[in-house]
Amino acid sequence: MSTSSPQPSAAPSPTPSASPDGSAANAATLYERISADTELTQSLFRQALQDPAGALDRIVALGQQLGLPVSREEVKAHVASLEDPASKQWLLKARGGL
Repeated sequence: MSTSSPQPSAAPSPTPSASPDGSAANAATLYERISADTELTQSLFRQALQDPAGALDRIVALGQQLGLPVSREEVKAHVASLEDPASKQWLLKARGGL
């Protein structure tokens, strides 16, 4: 049997310019950059307490500004993968408001 018949094309990804691995790398790099800025980190944590969805939107916007496009789901997945208790606490706060 021949496998040369045309295959249906896959649906485009939500972020065509980034592969899933690239997006995961973007989330990790973005997390490192945010973590390096104590004031920004504290500001995002305070925002997550009051407006968790807004905090995630702000992180996604920061990613766009820094050339590290990420989705809200990628941010949540990355933070969930961390062993850092403070980050996990932030994620719990953010999820509580979603």
